[in-house]
Amino acid sequence: MHDLSEVTIRSIPVSEMDNNVYLITAKATGAQVLIDAADDAAGILRLLADGAADAGVPAKLALVVTTHSHWDHVRALADIVRATGARTAAGREDIGDIPVPTDVPLSDGDVEDFEGFSLEAIALRGHTPGSIALAYRDPGGPAHLFTGDSLFPGGLGNTGGDAARFESLYNDVVERIFDRFGDDTVVHPGHGKSTTLGAERPSLPEWRSRGW
Repeated sequence: MHDLSEVTIRSIPVSEMDNNVYLITAKATGAQVLIDAADDAAGILRLLADGAADAGVPAKLALVVTTHSHWDHVRALADIVRATGARTAAGREDIGDIPVPTDVPLSDGDVEDFEGFSLEAIALRGHTPGSIALAYRDPGGPAHLFTGDSLFPGGLGNTGGDAARFESLYNDVVERIFDRFGDDTVVHPGHGKSTTLGAERPSLPEWRSRGW
C-alpha cells in the first residue's frame, strides 16, 4: 500500500497471469478509482472494502478504468460493474474489443477529475491500439504511473515482433513518459513488481536496439 498525502493506493495480484488490480481512494471524500478489473471479482470487492477503510467518509467507486482490451485484464469487469454500478473508461481505440460497454472513452491528455484527485490518460500505442497509462500527480511526493502492459521493469510490453508497433510504443513511452516525468516517478505495471523511471531510464538505448 502507498499511503500518500491525499489518497491511498492499494493493489492485489489476481489470476494465473499475476495481473495487478489497483485501487486509488481519496481520503477526504471516499472517491475511488479501480484500474483493471482483471479477475477474481470477490477479491476485488474485498479490495474496495479495504480501501474504503482508508477514507474518513463512506467510499464510492466512481470509475473502473481498463488500461487495454486484452482478455486477462477484463475478466471481472462485468461482475464489478454489476455489483457497484460504477462507470467504465478505456482508451478510445480499444473500446470495440472490450466485452463491457465503455462509458468514458479516453484519449491522450484527457484528465478525469474526482472528488479529491485527478488522473491523466496517456496513450501508449503499440501493445494494443488503445493502450493507456494513468498518471496521478501526488502534491506531496513523486508521481505515480499505472502503465498496464506498456511499461514494465526491464522493458516494454509485447508488440508481437512487429517493428512498427514496437517503434510506436517506444516513441510514446519515451516522449510521453520518460521526457515528461522525473526519475522518482513510481511505475505500477499490469503484472509483477513496481519500479521507478530512474531505475529504467539507463536501459532505454538497450530496449531500442533489441526491439522489444
